[in-house]
Amino acid sequence: MVLGGLAAYVRDRRIPLEMCPSSNVQTGAVESIALHPISLLKRLKFRVTVNTDNRLMSGTSMTREMSLLVNDAGWTLEDLRWVTINAMKSAFIPFDERLAIIDEVVKPGYAALVQT
Repeated sequence: MVLGGLAAYVRDRRIPLEMCPSSNVQTGAVESIALHPISLLKRLKFRVTVNTDNRLMSGTSMTREMSLLVNDAGWTLEDLRWVTINAMKSAFIPFDERLAIIDEVVKPGYAALVQT
C-alpha cells in the first residue's frame, strides 16, 4: 500500500495516534469496532494507542476497549502488548523513565499473561 504524503509523514515520524474505538462508534464516526480503522493503522505500523476518550460518557474502561478489540476485531494479546508499548513510548515523561516502565512493568506483565 502506498501512503499519501500526510500519512507517510505521520507514520515515518512515529507520531502517536490516540484511538478511542467505543467513543468513535458512539459518535457515529465508525460503524463498528470490527470496522474501526485502528486495525488497519496497526497493520500499517502506525504508532497507534488504545484509549477510552471520556470513560464516563462512553461508559467504558481500558479493559473494555481492549476486550472489544479482541472480541470484535480479532486482536491478539501480542496486538494489545504492541499498542501498550506504543502508549508508553509516547508518554509525556523522560525517555529513561519510559524505557524503564516498558522493560520493568509492561513487558514482564504481558510475558506473565502468556505463561498462564
